[in-house]
Amino acid sequence: MNTRAERDIEKTYPISDFISKLRRLADSLEKGEPFEIQIAGERIYVPVRAIYNIEHEREGGREEIEFQIKWADK
Repeated sequence: MNTRAERDIEKTYPISDFISKLRRLADSLEKGEPFEIQIAGERIYVPVRAIYNIEHEREGGREEIEFQIKWADK
């Protein structure tokens, strides 16, 4: 049984690291391959079946764009 602790992390990266991660993600998507990324010390494996969306929020004079990747454990 896989019991993983709940987690909600927001990690800031230098622009060059952010670009590199986006580029690797795009390459994986184009090839139809799973994506692997390490965030705050934990390795995350994103399956091919993941759902991708973009969210835009505006509130109190601030704006935010989130590139989201969602999937459920099988």
